[in-house]
Amino acid sequence: MVETIRYCPDCGWDRPFEQPHPIVGTCPDAPDGCCAEWSCTGCGAAMLIAFTSQVTETPYARHPVSRVA
Repeated sequence: MVETIRYCPDCGWDRPFEQPHPIVGTCPDAPDGCCAEWSCTGCGAAMLIAFTSQVTETPYARHPVSRVA
């Protein structure tokens, strides 16, 4: 199992974090094996670490064509 030391906001100090998927490639959210989910071994707080967004376009808001009220 992969483990890293990070600051846990729930515990208030540096704690070991581990990935909840012990086998590489078993994460349903990351089929390539690069899972961003980590959990504190002390309290179980969850964090997303080192993830990238897959958004390629910036979403924009449309202006309403007509008003109801």
